[in-house]
Amino acid sequence: MQSKIYYIRGFRILLRTLDEIILYALQMVTFPICKINIGLNILRKRNDGFHDIETVFYPVQLCDILEVIERPVNSNLSMFNNTGLVIDSSVEKNLCVKAFRLLQADFKLPEVVIHLHKIIPFGAGLGGGSSDAAYTITSINKLFSLGLNEKEMCNYASQIGSDCAFFISSQPSIASGRGEILENLKISLSGWHIILIKSEIHISTAEAYSGVSPKIPNSRLADNVMLPIERWKDFIFNDFENHLFEKYSQLDEIKNKLYEIGAVYAAMSGSGSTIFGLFRDRIELNNEFNDCFVWNGELK
Repeated sequence: MQSKIYYIRGFRILLRTLDEIILYALQMVTFPICKINIGLNILRKRNDGFHDIETVFYPVQLCDILEVIERPVNSNLSMFNNTGLVIDSSVEKNLCVKAFRLLQADFKLPEVVIHLHKIIPFGAGLGGGSSDAAYTITSINKLFSLGLNEKEMCNYASQIGSDCAFFISSQPSIASGRGEILENLKISLSGWHIILIKSEIHISTAEAYSGVSPKIPNSRLADNVMLPIERWKDFIFNDFENHLFEKYSQLDEIKNKLYEIGAVYAAMSGSGSTIFGLFRDRIELNNEFNDCFVWNGELK
């Protein structure tokens, strides 16, 4: 069969069949998802300046779009390209590039071209940047056949961010330590509907932690999350909410509004500022959150 020249995103690719094009696309393009925190307990301040926490990470299908390819010879393409939400940082400070550099240092990899279409909002407590970095690791592992197993990829990811390792497998997990110690959690919210509300309020990690008073809760989050969801409101809390809601009353108002329109459980995710609500059925929003980023989907 005679080969044909196809053009994919401007790259001149020699492929034999349409099936090869589809396979190429599947290998090069991934969809980094985000997560919510179900409960977040700040347990203690550590000697290294971080905090020991206890939280549940649960995957949510709101996603970015990531493409990683080997850089063509003599190409003048930039290493990192961004569409969608604008990423305002230098190339080498980008988490995707940092992830690649970690692997390149150990495996002597050739240069790559990374294109990230950014949809997950920044400063949202959804782990979007960490997810992009983790998916870069899995993409590079596949692209160059590095043979890294899940544990090895998690080790690289944990060097980038506290929640980054979660996105290597994106399985519901109880997280401890800084968030990098993960234990699979046999919990399913499949079929539940979720609404994510991200206001224009931006909360830095430093700001979020500056107002907390670490404490050991009376009961373990791993036990509480096994309760019926209808009881979570009385047993599962995010320790950041108390002081951040005092400072940013809009966040408290969003949470209360989600309960008013039927949420079974609502909370802030991570250090914010996204507020999420869990619903039994899909809710059609009218004009409740016009000034916010809103995403409505079904959990898996």
